[in-house]
Amino acid sequence: MIRVLVVDDHSIVREGAKRIINDTADMEVAGECGNGRDALHLILDNDYDVVLLDIALPGIDGIDVLRAVKAKKSTLPILILSMYPEEQYASRVLREGASGYLAKESLPDELLKAIRRVVLGKKYISEPFAESLAVSLTEDNTKPHQLLSKKEFLVFLMIVKGKVTKEIAMDLGLARSTVSTYRARILEKMKMTTTGELIRYAIENQITK
Repeated sequence: MIRVLVVDDHSIVREGAKRIINDTADMEVAGECGNGRDALHLILDNDYDVVLLDIALPGIDGIDVLRAVKAKKSTLPILILSMYPEEQYASRVLREGASGYLAKESLPDELLKAIRRVVLGKKYISEPFAESLAVSLTEDNTKPHQLLSKKEFLVFLMIVKGKVTKEIAMDLGLARSTVSTYRARILEKMKMTTTGELIRYAIENQITK
């Protein structure tokens, strides 16, 4: 039996994943939580075969959870389940040690396929992304948003999704001044001056929907 921990701050996403997994004969949801701090406690205190982990978590974000887990349980497969486009984030989390990346709108069969694959010690990414990744390795396609640090990129995604400084600060457990500093760095690195420019860039590059 494959024991799965589901970590997502949206209860509807957790319920959907639980239904799909628990309806499968060889899998069960052995735990769930909605924030990064609880996720770390559960992972370090229990034995799971795989963790489904969202990136944008309140308090400790998914990337920091991933790093902390890999430092303690390096062989535990972590499958990132995210609302953000695969082509914009998958390579980042794979470099951090994630076993795979899956969009939340993926079909149930794809979720089950991904879980089974990473439990076997393999990596999982979708076929379309695998093809685009192969192309990018042979070309110099560096874009402005790829110059951002992981935290800056997460703040960038929240900005272009329409979240204001107060909301971002609450979601990430940061001071508003810290979020403002990140925003200034993002604008500087991307050579832009307004939020409107960031949003237009995100739309033109299909970073947000």
